[in-house]
Amino acid sequence: MDFGPHLDYVLTMLNRTARLNAILLTSLLALVCGSCTSEPASAESETDPARAEYAIAIHGGAGVISRSVDESTRGRYEESLKNALELGKKMLEEGASALDVVEQVVRKLEDDPLFNAGKGAVFTHEGGHELDASIMDGRQLACGAISGVTTVKNPITLARHVMENSRHVLFAGPGAEKYADTAGVERVENDYFHTEKRRKQWQDLRSRREAAKETSTVGAVVLDKMGNLAAGTSTGGMTDKRFGRIGDSPVVGAGTYANNRTVAISCTGSGEEFIRNVVAHDISALMEYKGLSVVEAAEEVVHRKLKKGDGGVIAVSKSGEIAMVFNSEGMFRGAADSSGRFEVKIWD
Repeated sequence: MDFGPHLDYVLTMLNRTARLNAILLTSLLALVCGSCTSEPASAESETDPARAEYAIAIHGGAGVISRSVDESTRGRYEESLKNALELGKKMLEEGASALDVVEQVVRKLEDDPLFNAGKGAVFTHEGGHELDASIMDGRQLACGAISGVTTVKNPITLARHVMENSRHVLFAGPGAEKYADTAGVERVENDYFHTEKRRKQWQDLRSRREAAKETSTVGAVVLDKMGNLAAGTSTGGMTDKRFGRIGDSPVVGAGTYANNRTVAISCTGSGEEFIRNVVAHDISALMEYKGLSVVEAAEEVVHRKLKKGDGGVIAVSKSGEIAMVFNSEGMFRGAADSSGRFEVKIWD
């Protein structure tokens, strides 16, 4: 029997099928390889063009800041904030770490008598000064804090020493002073922190027997060129505070928080309310678990969970987005980033 015609037909069909399969395979490989070389549109990575190269926000306290303040006083506050912001921006441009920038910027604000931290700390009920601070590294959630120190010139530096050189997170009162003895940080007499402005506030408050309204503090939040976040907060506490009172500034998760997965935050305002609402961590959690932006999360907590007048927050997200949200009359604040943004504000 002659199979020639049939064999030719079979071979022709096989060749056509092979060519068709080759075309389909080539197209499939092109699609697969193309999807492998690009990231999902929603992903934020080191190469994401939407991520800022660096970003920083600072605050000098929130509270009852009258718009009728004279131009000279307003100018001094704005100039001090500008100087601190310029220091941080310059360090970031030169490649400094977020942690170093936070410490140095907060130190500069601690040394400025205009603010309720370090040199300008408010008076306690007994007529002295007790200072608190905390710092946090977003890379591994490392943190350190001190509370109730009376002789440490720059509490933020001691807080960093606690984070990096002890197995603890928070030292308070006499224990914090003893730890400072071993840390080699600069010490001063307690009257170094005195300013006549704060003394008058304290005396006026006691003579009127009113509740303390001083809610100022200082803080900085930073994203560096390596993509790392850090936050720090320092304060003299509340005017006429009693018996070793501790506010939110040295309480990690309440007044300070930094996590490379989400955001760096520093808070200022009514410390008791920020502790009750765990404000700093709550903002991070809303971003991580609900997918809110840093602005959306900050506004949710400040405007819907806190009471009007409680204070505000500054925050920098892992992509460099900045939020500065408050529900008080004003908040001394500033922000800068790699896009050229540079601003200092007090009111809306």
